Amino acid sequence: MTPRYPLLAAPLTLPCGHAIPNRFAKGAMTEQMSDRFNAPTEDLVKLYERWGRGGCGVLLTGNVMVDRRALEGPRNVAVEDERDLPMLARWAEQTQAQGSQLWMQISHPGRQTPRGVSSYVVAPSAVPVKGQVGMMLAKPRALNEDEILAIIQRFATAAAVAKKAGFAGVQVHSAHGYLLSQFLSPLVNLRQDDWGGTPEKRQRFLLEIVKAVREAVGPAYPISVKLNSADFQRGGFGEDESINVVQALEAAGIDLLEISGGTYEKPMMVSTTGPERESTRQREAFFLEYAERVRSKTALPLMLTGGMRTPRLMEQILSEGAVDVIGIARPLALDPDFCRKAIAGDIETAPSVTLRTGMRAMDDMLQSLWHQEQFKRMAAGQEPDLHLGKWGALARGLANVFGPRRA
Repeated sequence: MTPRYPLLAAPLTLPCGHAIPNRFAKGAMTEQMSDRFNAPTEDLVKLYERWGRGGCGVLLTGNVMVDRRALEGPRNVAVEDERDLPMLARWAEQTQAQGSQLWMQISHPGRQTPRGVSSYVVAPSAVPVKGQVGMMLAKPRALNEDEILAIIQRFATAAAVAKKAGFAGVQVHSAHGYLLSQFLSPLVNLRQDDWGGTPEKRQRFLLEIVKAVREAVGPAYPISVKLNSADFQRGGFGEDESINVVQALEAAGIDLLEISGGTYEKPMMVSTTGPERESTRQREAFFLEYAERVRSKTALPLMLTGGMRTPRLMEQILSEGAVDVIGIARPLALDPDFCRKAIAGDIETAPSVTLRTGMRAMDDMLQSLWHQEQFKRMAAGQEPDLHLGKWGALARGLANVFGPRRA
């Protein structure tokens, strides 16, 4: 059958020579489905098996942490060595048997760590997260150089393990205010040594990680980087500096750049409305204007994530050449078959829900916790429930984050 949207259905060959089967990629969403030792679980495998049947070319995992001492949430999978290799291999094999490729997103939370979750809360400088959300996060201390070098090696090790386990690629998370993003931000990175003080020195940590990862996985294995267009904070990491980082990443030999934006302090990545734009097209595709600027500066394949809901617009954006891959995240928690339906023309728009409590900091957390409840349903063999109560999901999620650690 001829797809209604042939550009969404088209394969894409990356600079390393690796091909992805179509132009849809599931954006990373934190699953919180590890065991108490931060190893993958059978529930996680079943969740991704379900997504694997949905027609998405690439499935990006949620945060896989490179250090068990430093977690974004208590149930992150963490990869420090090969101790969990058999279960990681099962996760990759069972997912990819369904037709999608599974890529591991490797990450370090830095200062964005809930209180009581991690014993190792670090940042480029001892700058805590501000605002209401900051009250729920631990205060960081500044990294020393030996620790910085050790974290670089941890990313390389995690990438090597991902490749050995059979994951089709890796993504280095340098967005959304996590550690690599913190190094890029002049508001968080106050260092005056070789790792801060100028835009070039603030880039160094990310570039050294990309270099180490490439050495660990070889020239033919796909490496993606997720990068903020901006932090949306006065005096923070902005678009001009971001474009300079993009050009440095292209020179470093990455294969796919995912564009996003925001931090825990300014969470544009989970906004219910997105940045203010003049047109409907730009309201739906949150970071499209930035992507168009980047396209004029780089030949890197670009993935755009944030707000897109209609296949017609996705096809149009691909046809214009602004981006090469469409990232779709939360709608896949509501309809895991959306990508297959979209390519065939069997759906006009992605499902959506409006989740609000009236408190901005709580609303941003509710987005993640409510969608994690849908993940649990899919892992249990059930379909998502768009009418799932928000207050129960919020209570259960908060208990999981701040309550006792369970097996």
